[in-house]
Amino acid sequence: MRHQSATAPGLQVTEGQARAVAEAAREAQWGQPSFAKELYLGRFRLDLVHPHPRPARDDQTAGAQFLDRLRRFCETCDGQVVERDARIPDSVVQGLAELGAFGIKIPREYGGLGLSQVSYNRALILVSSVHPSISALLSAHQSIGVPEPLKLFGSPEQKRAYLPRCARGAISAFLLTEPDVGSDPARLRMTARPVADGGYLLDGVKLWTTNGVVAELLVVMARVPDVDGLRAGITAFVVEADTPGITVEHRNAFMGLRGLENGVTRFHQVHVPAQNVIGQVGDGLRIALTTLNTGRLSIPATCVAASKYALKVAREWGRERVQWGRPVGEHAAVAQKIAFIAATTFAMEAVLDLSAQMADEGRNDIRIESALAKLWSSEMAWLVADELVQLRGGRGYETAESLAARGERPVPAEQLLRDMRINRIFEGSTEIMHLLVAREAVDTHLSVAGDLIDPGASLKTKGKAAVRAGGFYSHWLPHLVTVPGQHPHSYAEFGSLAGELQYVERAARRLARATFYGMARWQGGLERRQGFLGRVVDIGAELFAMSASVVRAEMLRTDDPAEGETAYELAEAFCQQSRIRTEALFNRLWHNTDTQDLDLAQQVMHDRFTWLEEGVLDPAPDGPWIAPSEPGPSRERNLARRFLPSHH
Repeated sequence: MRHQSATAPGLQVTEGQARAVAEAAREAQWGQPSFAKELYLGRFRLDLVHPHPRPARDDQTAGAQFLDRLRRFCETCDGQVVERDARIPDSVVQGLAELGAFGIKIPREYGGLGLSQVSYNRALILVSSVHPSISALLSAHQSIGVPEPLKLFGSPEQKRAYLPRCARGAISAFLLTEPDVGSDPARLRMTARPVADGGYLLDGVKLWTTNGVVAELLVVMARVPDVDGLRAGITAFVVEADTPGITVEHRNAFMGLRGLENGVTRFHQVHVPAQNVIGQVGDGLRIALTTLNTGRLSIPATCVAASKYALKVAREWGRERVQWGRPVGEHAAVAQKIAFIAATTFAMEAVLDLSAQMADEGRNDIRIESALAKLWSSEMAWLVADELVQLRGGRGYETAESLAARGERPVPAEQLLRDMRINRIFEGSTEIMHLLVAREAVDTHLSVAGDLIDPGASLKTKGKAAVRAGGFYSHWLPHLVTVPGQHPHSYAEFGSLAGELQYVERAARRLARATFYGMARWQGGLERRQGFLGRVVDIGAELFAMSASVVRAEMLRTDDPAEGETAYELAEAFCQQSRIRTEALFNRLWHNTDTQDLDLAQQVMHDRFTWLEEGVLDPAPDGPWIAPSEPGPSRERNLARRFLPSHH
């Protein structure tokens, strides 16, 4: 029996309509410079990241004091309790609330700590080292939950009403995804129908509601229908989680992050006052995307925590374990893994800190940088975790509980692998991040030549675009041939790392040329060349990581020559490893099996090779691929609960 996905027929949208919704939500203007955007245009603007931005002294002091208190508290927590019980203990949440950890970035005037993005990231790294579910609890609350959207778009009344509650520990959640709607918000089904009192009635089902099981406050995305010419569109609402009609129908369980309070939430005739609209009606997706500009930095913070711990284990185990007369870390095959983990950890922290410092400074547009930090760190942390398991051998596959039971150090390597896997999906999968960054990377090209490759543009429009494009490219293309970075003595102040910056500059120009050639070759079809665009983005990510590593090493050398010397060694090792990956990506821009792979996949989906599946059993019983999510009253028991007393 074939089951159809439960998609409402009225919500089928064309590819063009879906693209239009996404395009309308993105920030169209670039009011501030962007290091990464310039990098994709072949312009290496080192001045935007060097000297490395630094925190204000007052914030640094306040942040250090908070982190010291947080560390002392974390030392009393046991992450294996979370792993065993699949739940964060109430006492841990209570302790975090008392420390002010739910209001790290909330301004002091609203009862928060008012700390920087850098201090916030350091806090996430620390709590993630206890258990990443705790980091997910805090980051879902502060990075994408109620505090961040209200800080950016909330009215003064909304800030006064909700931010003090959030700072005291009123946990919040962000509800966008639906059972049949992931990265295609044009098909969003939840509705918010206007009612006579000026408010709205919310109807629909939300899936994967991180913190949704325990939240007191919700940010909900719903579609306001077009009625009587009133403003319509996807809209953000702040909603009290105990409002009648809201039911948490299921608490989801995952391969990792076992303490994650993530569920399915149904809304049936849920009344929300008009004053609970965040921003304006129709601004929901723009609010979500803008919030994620800094919100995504919580993912690389978790990745840094995992990589730092992996390095510690690799160092100690590589020295302790002896095989064939020598510690395993002295054997080349294992040494390569340790070197990769060390160099990558340094670069990952460099990318995170540089992005966070730029976010705090506010003088750069970091929408691409934060996306690259999330994309690159999540991919590299997965490789680090995989290498750690391999390095530990059978002990890497064995659980910490089992290791402890037979008298060995309970290193949770297999847990690390399970917990890191979600980061390649959280807050934009790798595939979606490739498309998001690619769109921003070619924004300048589309602004000057987009009409030339638009099949729907008129001849008159194309003619104007040709003149505009000619003016731009006559100045831009020569820049990609001769620049200061070609001089052998450029960047001499960076000593042994000068050559790495020279490489970044040359590679950025080469990348810009490749992007231009791709546009000229495929024109409007470029957006379908997702393999090509993904590699373009990945090359830029490696160049950004190399740049961040070098400027961080130089900053550390300025502060402490001894530590700076070791930082230089790590930066150089990383850049050499990164160069090899980058060159492979450049080669695969033009030498790949993309066309053949697409054709083969189509044949697979048309049942051409079903004979290849014979000889195995399907352990999954028959059922729908996507659960029905028709609006209506709930028939399930409400699983919502609270860690803490209500903060009304």
